[in-house]
Amino acid sequence: MTTVTYSIPNISCMHCVHTIKTEVGELAGVASVQADNATKTAVITFDAPATEAAIKTLLAEINYPVAN
Repeated sequence: MTTVTYSIPNISCMHCVHTIKTEVGELAGVASVQADNATKTAVITFDAPATEAAIKTLLAEINYPVAN
């Protein structure tokens, strides 16, 4: 299992948190998703077949791109 923390500036409310948890949580291989609107971060634990690239792509597609 891999755990990553992403800075996501577009998180502004609990709806954002719910959307991220729901959408990313549906990716095959994702074990857990914790998002926080106060810190504007998401902590995601995953294993194959999920990849960081796939997670970042999905976040961008749902309008929550990861900050560089």
